[in-house]
This record gives sequence, structure tokens and C-alpha cells, in this order.
Amino acid sequence: MCGIVAYLGQREAYPIVLKGLKRLEYRGYDSAGVAIINDGLKVYKKKDKVAALEEYCTGKDMRSHIAIGHTRWATHGEPCDRNAHPHLSQDGKLAMVHNGIIENYVQLKQELENKGHVFQSDTDTEVLLHFIEEIKKSNNSTLEEALRIALKRVVGAYVIVLIDQENPDTLIAARKGSPLVIGVGKGEHFLASDASPIVEYTKEVVYVNDYEIAIIKNDELILKNISNERQTPYIQKLDIDLAAIEKGGYDHFMLKEIFEQPQTIYDSLRGRLDAKNGTLTLGGIRDHMELLKNANRIIIVACGTSWHAGLVAEYMIEELCRIPVEVEYASEFRYRNPVVGKGDVIIAVSQSGETADTLVAIEAAKQKGAIILGVCNVVGSSIARISDAGAYTHAGPEIGVASTKAFTAQLTVLALIGLKVGIEKGTITPQRFQHLLGEMDAISEKVATALKLNEQVKKIGEKYKDARDFLYLGRGYNFPVALEGALKLKEISYIHAEGYPAAEMKHGPIALVDENLPVVIVATKDSFYEKIVSNIQEIKARKGKVIAVVTEGDQIIPPMVDDVIVVPAADELVAPIISVIPLQLLAYHIGVSKGYDVDKPRNLAKSVTVE
Repeated sequence: MCGIVAYLGQREAYPIVLKGLKRLEYRGYDSAGVAIINDGLKVYKKKDKVAALEEYCTGKDMRSHIAIGHTRWATHGEPCDRNAHPHLSQDGKLAMVHNGIIENYVQLKQELENKGHVFQSDTDTEVLLHFIEEIKKSNNSTLEEALRIALKRVVGAYVIVLIDQENPDTLIAARKGSPLVIGVGKGEHFLASDASPIVEYTKEVVYVNDYEIAIIKNDELILKNISNERQTPYIQKLDIDLAAIEKGGYDHFMLKEIFEQPQTIYDSLRGRLDAKNGTLTLGGIRDHMELLKNANRIIIVACGTSWHAGLVAEYMIEELCRIPVEVEYASEFRYRNPVVGKGDVIIAVSQSGETADTLVAIEAAKQKGAIILGVCNVVGSSIARISDAGAYTHAGPEIGVASTKAFTAQLTVLALIGLKVGIEKGTITPQRFQHLLGEMDAISEKVATALKLNEQVKKIGEKYKDARDFLYLGRGYNFPVALEGALKLKEISYIHAEGYPAAEMKHGPIALVDENLPVVIVATKDSFYEKIVSNIQEIKARKGKVIAVVTEGDQIIPPMVDDVIVVPAADELVAPIISVIPLQLLAYHIGVSKGYDVDKPRNLAKSVTVE
């Protein structure tokens, strides 16, 4: 969740690290800081935005060829200057930034206090740094060796980066459970939590694995495992461009990413779907097709928006493949000792590929013999590497904290997986297969058409922006869309919103309906259309305000409701990819009209890499 940036090389380090911290603001944070070596080790840190840190450093001598930086999302200790990273060792000669949680820090802290250590913050990070320092001094060891010993004792997740006043030409980093990428340049190295701060300097990167320690000098990168055995760095090429992480003229990244969806959906289909020739190629699952066809069941594990994509996929896969599907919150699945074994397939869905709960969940399932398929957006991410097979969504970097284009890309890829397994298994007819290939092929264009509703949706958003509560309803494939619409509104506008299956309205939520409650109903033409019409009538009978998303040509619902949003017709199996678009726009415009920073909603982080 926190963001880490570091640099070592011939350039001035501070401007590179500062720019990198700005690139990582989307991850969510409440304070920021940097450490440099310049006539000694110096640390500068401030609560609030990176801009506050930049102002604080203005006029100071920030010259240095080595620097570490951090944006903190508070876990241990309130957001304030003293709890911000980097932290200093007791003697002031070491500085460290840390992403993750040290679970046994209380015990370590007590031991260190008994030895005379005095702490300046409430963080687990400072405890870990003092522990490393204590080992280094008591054993008269190198910093690298002290780090290795310390990491064998600590419990939890971490990416840490250290600088040492006595070795100003060296960065030392380590990783377990949180992401770390190292950019390799000519006589220089860049470290970051993801590739966004690195891409403008180099396209060559190394993804650090769990339990690896990196010792970095200007022209040398040494990787070792925790047992001190040398590892060979695997250099990969980044496949993102600088333009992908800039706003490109839009007011917000969220709006840009909503409007990118016709292209990102097309990119998710490109090279896979050939509707003209009636073929579908998914190289990432080809070698495991027999296991997929014969799976006892499929369990989809995910969090947040990705969980909603999993719910849509449950409907898709059960219809197309006739395989039982369960959708689990990864955070619950990992702790409840689930019954998993050989013959089960786990599909892990994650935008970042680094979601902590999802990672732990699939690691446990893999140990029990399940096959792991990863559906994620980031090449080289942890979930991609631990999975037996899978497919990338190819949505490109998503900077807005509230996921939009990643969601529709996930739906696209999950639909392709369902189609491929279904036709291979023989549970859908060739005619139905060909029809759905054509429907998928047309999705990008239909999403582009739905985006033309932007100004209309903006007016609806302004009309309802002062509402205290919203209710979102849908049936069948549209029920998860209702959940996703409610989540987006909560994330962006801080308005309380609930998503429900429309049939459940009479089992409680109808008590909320009055003339002040906007009810958003996803009412596109599908198998449940007549039932959803009845639900609308029940709401109107109680004076509720109804905003309906309907299919073009609908003559029944529009006269019944207060506001109507018309989207292109599509087969109900793929319709969620279209019907979610106006709900994304509605959340965006309500958030903007209320004056909020929709790219960085309060308390939220883009990638939840700690529990």
C-alpha cells in the first residue's frame, strides 16, 4: 500500500525520488519522506501530501547521488511527521523505508528497550531498523549479514530499502510479500514499488522475489536468497509507456481510464479472439485445458472490485462450462481452513497481482494440490509468478484508486476463459459459441457508444449529488454490476450506497425507500426483465427516485422512472461490460461535483499489499 522509491547513480537523486513519489501517490498515503547522504545522513519527512514534503525541502541542500523515499499509509501509529518514513537507527547512521507489517514487533521492541534503545515513533518499521542495528553492532557484522539474520527472526510482510552513512555507494533491499522492482540503467539503479517511477528512465527491470536480498551499487546488482546463496537476476523489458501513466489532457486519471475502456477491452481480446474465423486462442491456459475441463469445481478468490468481476464470472462459467463455481473473498478464504484439493481449480483475480490476501490464499491452495490460474494486469507480479497458468488483462497501468478499466478487462478475460473451456468441453453448442464470439467482438464499439452518455450522466449526477444514501439493484448478471456501482459511489463520493439483488429488496432494503432515496436499477433486457419491471413499480409505489439503466429500444421502463440511461443491446452474458460504464461515470461525476479528489479518495490505497 505504501510506496517506495530509491535511486543510486551519477544523477542527482532527490529530484528522481521526489518525482517517483508523485508517481506513486495513486497507491494511497498520508505522509511522505526522503533520506539522502550529503555531509552525513539526512532525513526529511512530513505528514500529508508529497507537495508538503517538497515545500519543506525547498531551499535545503539536497545534493546527493543516493536517496530513498517513501509514501506511508498508516498501520502502526497515527499519520504525523514522526511516524513518517524514512526512519533512523539509534546512532543515526542507518535510514530505512518499509512497506508491509512486522507482526512480532511488540516482542522485538520490548527486547530492544531492555537493551537501552529509545524509539522516536510508534511504528513497527523503526523497531525493525533498530533490531538490524543491534544485530550489526553486537555481532560486529556487515549490514547485509545483520539484515539477513534479522529477517530470519521477524514475522510479517516487508519490502525494505536501507542506506548506510558509512557506505554511501550502496543500497540494500529485501522483499517478502510486498512488491519491489529494480530498474537497471547505465551506471545507475532505480528501485520502486511498481514500474511507474522507473519507466521514464529505463525499460530494463528485475522483479525481486520473496526472501531475496539485493545489494546494489552504481554498476552492480547482486541478488542473494536469505541463505546467502547468489541468485541470477532475470532482466525483463517493461511493456508500458510514459504516456500511460500521465493524464493526457483529462481532469483526472479516473476519467481517462473510464474513456480508455474501448481500447483496453480491445487489447484484452487482441491476439485471442478471431470472430471472423470463429477461433479463440488462450495460450496461457492451453497446457491445463484437460484439468480445467475435468475440474471438480472452480473457486474464484479476489478482493473488492475484482471480487465483483468474479461474481459475474461465476454466472458465466457455470452457464458455459457446467462446472460448479464458488466466489470467495480472499481475506476470508485464507483464514477459514477451506476444503481444497486435487481436481479443484483456483482462479485468482487481481489488478495489481500483489493483493496480500489473495496471494496467501492461493499459496495455501497450491500446497493442497489445487491448480492456480491467475488473472491479473501487471506482468511479472507475484500472482502471475506463483500461478500455474492464466491470462493477463492487458489494461495498462491503472492510476485511479477506484478500479474501472481493470474491471471490464477482467470481465473480458474471464468471459474468454469460460468460452474456451465451454467449447472444448462441449457444454455449449458451436452455434452459441459463434454467437458469443461475435458479441465479444462488438463489445469495444458498444462501450464507446455508452461513453457518449457522459454529459447526460453528468447532469444526473449533479441532480442527486446531495443524497445521503443510494440503493443499487440488479438481477442475474446485473446483480454484481449493482454491487460494483455501489462500491464506486462509496469510494469516490463518500455517499453511503448498498448493492442488492433486486429480488432481495422486499427482504429488508425496501424499508429505506422514500421520496429522498435514489435507487439505481440495472434493467437491461435479459431473462429477468419482467421481474425487474415489477421491482421498479414497487419502488415507485413508495415514492422512490429511480435511475434506470436500460437497453436501447426499451419502451416499457423509461416512462416509469425518473431518469433513464440507455445503453446498446448485448447478450446478457456480456452485457455487464457495457452496463457498468454509466455507473462508473455516475460515481465519477458525483464525486467531482462534491469537490473530492476522485483519483485519491481518503483512506484508500490502490494496491492492498498488507492485511
